[in-house]
Formats: sequence, structure tokens, C-alpha cells
Amino acid sequence: MLNKKFALLVLTGLFAGTAGAKPTVEETIRKRVEPKLGKDVKIESIKKTPYGGLYEIRAHGDIVYTDKRGKYLFFGNVINAQTQRNLTKERVEQINMIKFSDLPFEHALKQVKGDGKRMIAIFEDPNCGYCKRFRQTTLKEVDNVTVYTFMYNILSEDSSVKSKNIWCAPDRNKAWDDWMIDNKAAPVAAAACTSPNEKVFELGRKLHIEGTPAIFFADGSRIPGAIDTKGLEAKFASLGTPGKPAKPAAAVAAAAPAAVAKK
Repeated sequence: MLNKKFALLVLTGLFAGTAGAKPTVEETIRKRVEPKLGKDVKIESIKKTPYGGLYEIRAHGDIVYTDKRGKYLFFGNVINAQTQRNLTKERVEQINMIKFSDLPFEHALKQVKGDGKRMIAIFEDPNCGYCKRFRQTTLKEVDNVTVYTFMYNILSEDSSVKSKNIWCAPDRNKAWDDWMIDNKAAPVAAAACTSPNEKVFELGRKLHIEGTPAIFFADGSRIPGAIDTKGLEAKFASLGTPGKPAKPAAAVAAAAPAAVAKK
């Protein structure tokens, strides 16, 4: 009987302690900051950093910083003044890594050049000017690469229509190149033909792709935006995937900005 009474007293004390407990730093930050990040934006994680007493907030594939009370928000890059390392950029690249082999390649166009040993996956909108220039120059000049193209329709109302027509064409790769390189539209798709447009769109949102082109590499890293031939070859070299020596870089600037979807 005494043991039961003692147990009851302990449990009562625990519940009382829980009820009066102060919120954790994470709970405080989440409560105060999340409503300020925008509609439907949820905080994915909160982590204390080793610099300046700041807390790293991950949300929608990006990083912002705050203090332990969630009173101030800091947008921008944290740079190590001694080494000049961009710590924020490194973290963003790290958290946005993917497992390349998990991509649903059955929903992508596939083009193999040369031995095809080097691999990239590109998310492109058929109305993206940067994508067209990237394909007209950089992809034309590199060799020994397999290119998976996911038609990611985010820029214009007719992007989905163009992508479906291309997907339903007798030769999808030719239809895509005809449009992106020569501005020759694909024939209208048959009514019975279905495309993976919606699935690719959902995938792009899951990967936090806000603009095109977005280029993914076999190690899971990404480059948001177009890149010139020299830059692409340098990236491949950093992955230990040598290919045929590149021709001189063409007109597309390295790391050109991506075409951003309209909000």
C-alpha cells in the first residue's frame, strides 16, 4: 500500500513538473520564427552552430540564422574570416545532397554521348532560355556523358503542354532537341498519351528546385543554374570522372542564374 502511495506521489510530481517546464530553445525558436518564414514554410530542423551563438534553421532547402530566443533573424552567408570558407554555402550544399540512384529515371529523357560513363540529371523547363543556351553550347561540346532530362514545368502555363507533346513524340530525345536547339515544336500529343509531368513536378518540389536548369551529379551534389563547358569539365574532374578534353568554353557564363519559377 505504501509503495502504491509513493508511486502515485512520484507520478503526480512528474506531471506537475512537466506542466510547469520551460519551453526548450528549439520550441521557442520554432514558435517565434516559423510564422515569419512565409506561408506553408515549415522548419525542418534547428541546430546550434559553433559560431557566434547562432542557431541554424533549415527550411525549404535553405538556411537562416537566429539567436536562442528567436528574436532576430539573419539572412546571408557566414564566412570564416581566416580561411575565407563560405560556411553557409557548404551547409546548403550538404543538406541539399540527394542519392542520385534514387531518381526516377523512367520519368526522364535519356541521352548517351560517347561511352556515357559520366552522368548528370537536369531539370529543365521547355520555356527556359538558360536551359536552351546550356543545351546549345555546353551539352553540345561535352562528350562521354549520360544526360537524364526531367521536364520540370514551372515557368509558363504552356510548359506542361509542350513537355507532354515532346514526351509523346515518336522520338522523345529528337523532339526535345528540335525544340530546345532549333525551336521546332513537337506535334500535338494524342489524347490517350500520358506523361510524367505531375510526378516530375512533385519530385522537383520535394527537392526544393525553384529554377531551371538544375543540374545533379552522381555524387548527389547540384548546381542551380547553367554552367559553361570549362566549368562542367572541372566539376566532373573534381568527382574523379575524366572525359574527353573540353573544347573552349562557349558563350554561356559559368554558373549562370537559373530561370526562376513565378510565385
